[in-house]
Amino acid sequence: MENGSSGFAFSSGMAALSAVTRLLEVGEEIIVPDDIYGGLYRLLTNITIKMGIHVNFVDTTKTEEVKRALTKKTKMVIIETPSNPLMKISDIASICSLVHSYGSDILCVVDSSLMTPLLQNPLDLGADVVVHSGTKFFGGHSDATVGLVAVNNELRAKKLAFVQNAEGTGLAPFECWLTLRGIKTMAIRLEKAQENAKQIVEYLSRHPHVTAIYYPGFYKPNRDSENDRSRDFQKELSVFLKQSKGGGCVISFDTGNLLRSKSFINALKLFRITVSFGSVNSLVELPCVLSHSSIPSKSRSLPESLIRMSIGIENIHDLISDINQAFQADRDTSKL
Repeated sequence: MENGSSGFAFSSGMAALSAVTRLLEVGEEIIVPDDIYGGLYRLLTNITIKMGIHVNFVDTTKTEEVKRALTKKTKMVIIETPSNPLMKISDIASICSLVHSYGSDILCVVDSSLMTPLLQNPLDLGADVVVHSGTKFFGGHSDATVGLVAVNNELRAKKLAFVQNAEGTGLAPFECWLTLRGIKTMAIRLEKAQENAKQIVEYLSRHPHVTAIYYPGFYKPNRDSENDRSRDFQKELSVFLKQSKGGGCVISFDTGNLLRSKSFINALKLFRITVSFGSVNSLVELPCVLSHSSIPSKSRSLPESLIRMSIGIENIHDLISDINQAFQADRDTSKL
């Protein structure tokens, strides 16, 4: 699906990312986005740095900043595009071309979990390694934790195979079966969920309580936000249209008010509160409370009131009706 030469199934998405960082040696440097998944931040800042590896956080939506961060010790650049949860778009082809011009031994790694191979193929754009949290779209039913890695180089594949075997992080047989089952329906699930997501984005774009929307292919920035003012949304949209085939089904939006966001989430009836995404069921969370809570607040670029929704395959009228009634509900923060 990723047009790679070798693929690996790990016991979780974090196990897959951890194995990829094992390709680095003591004293080397890694460049990562300044808007990364909380689990990867935790891995890099609490474990990877103890291996003697320097971690450099950069705004990868700006290729020139990646260029400034490159040093003789840089041996890996990780791109998460679209990023989770602000849906920042990094130019895979441009960054990989830049990185490889500095050294053929520098690995360009892309976490493409939000897109799946159905919507984006990083190896075709010049990446060396692509990582997926197979827990999400590949499994699709929230009943298996899975990490997937694809590479296009035999030596790299041998190194990953050694790490996987040495650390015992291969995917268990039953989870392999669940993942294979999920792959059979992934295309039709994603198509339906994406169709639902587009209609929900349209609904949210008209709602008076929504101050900002972040969805690949559609952005409603908050002009009062310093972070939003620093983003070139038009450029990100252009890059996204060039390298991806669709926006997927994960939407982030802001109400500008933490109490309102908590009230909204608590009032939802069809959406389940969880850190995951990519399921047949619609899911919701406050990233600063759940998926990104491990990132210190001073290091986060996320609004505390930001809401992330993963849209499922339910009836679209039921989903919009649920969202509408949740906006109208009284404030009740007892669940969060």
